[in-house]
Amino acid sequence: MRHIRVVALAMLARCLTAFFGGYALTALVATLVARILPIARVDATVWAMIPGFLFYALVGLWSFHEPRLTRVAGAVWGGAVVAGLAVWLLGVRP
Repeated sequence: MRHIRVVALAMLARCLTAFFGGYALTALVATLVARILPIARVDATVWAMIPGFLFYALVGLWSFHEPRLTRVAGAVWGGAVVAGLAVWLLGVRP
């Protein structure tokens, strides 16, 4: 019975990381790409968001494919923190 609870909590953590962490990572990477692209702001936003849908799907699929939860959580949440820090350091686009 205890083993089932541990497995269920691990699956819950994996689901939360895939859904919410994947969304955070995708949104921040799309923001970073839109900030870096040397085109008009509207065009940069569109060009950054379109591949974001595929990126989010790939992050979600990888989150359930990778056997080690620590690697998934570190990559997804760590990537989101790094991308968020880069967006914050770059500041608002002129």
